[in-house]
Amino acid sequence: MNKTLVIIPTYNEKENAQEIITAVLNQSPTVEVLIVDDGSPDGTGDIVAAMQKTKPRIHLMRRAGKQGLGTAYIAGFKWALARDFAFVMEMDADFSHDPKEIPNFLKAIESADLVLGSRYTGGVARVVNWPLKRLALSKGASLYVRLITGLPVMDPTGGFKCFRRQVLEVIGLDEIRCSGYAFQIELSYKTWLRGYRVREIPITFADRTAGKSKMAGNIVREALWMVWSMAAQHGFRRRPSAGH
Repeated sequence: MNKTLVIIPTYNEKENAQEIITAVLNQSPTVEVLIVDDGSPDGTGDIVAAMQKTKPRIHLMRRAGKQGLGTAYIAGFKWALARDFAFVMEMDADFSHDPKEIPNFLKAIESADLVLGSRYTGGVARVVNWPLKRLALSKGASLYVRLITGLPVMDPTGGFKCFRRQVLEVIGLDEIRCSGYAFQIELSYKTWLRGYRVREIPITFADRTAGKSKMAGNIVREALWMVWSMAAQHGFRRRPSAGH
């Protein structure tokens, strides 16, 4: 039985924590959840710890203070690799990623090494409750990444993903340089350059209804220049290698 770990970083997500964990676990008995909580002062970690007492498929990693999205996921990846998970997923805590999509990822990963949830496959109608300005910025960022890196996906900045463990074992987690918004781009880019099978599936993306967004201007600025740095590091290569 192949087990899947869904990693959910949290910071002040008490409004969503219990509901998102329950919804994820309801998708399959083979799915487990790891909450990586960056010392949420609102008690998110305590909510998760209480749930752990009766639900063994819930795991909690507490960290001291905000250390960034990228480091949270890398810590979660290493935790998963130390255990017997065949697949590892990334997911937001705020229901912008619909837990009901998880079975679609698990089906798609049967013929792929990395599955990306795409907000823009099949049109922007899949993005719900976003203002036009934010939608245009996101679409522009996706085009920007594709032009500079050659990464052939419609939504390279998305954070709803599923990896085969083999990818995470060889991708070089300690070499990942980005910690914010650009982290998602760097992971997909490195996976594609190694010749792994990258597949996109359509998802519906809805803006959060509870809690506060963690997106900030400095995160976007980091992404803008890090894309150039990543591409230059690999000689602006436009195609993946023949092997892994």
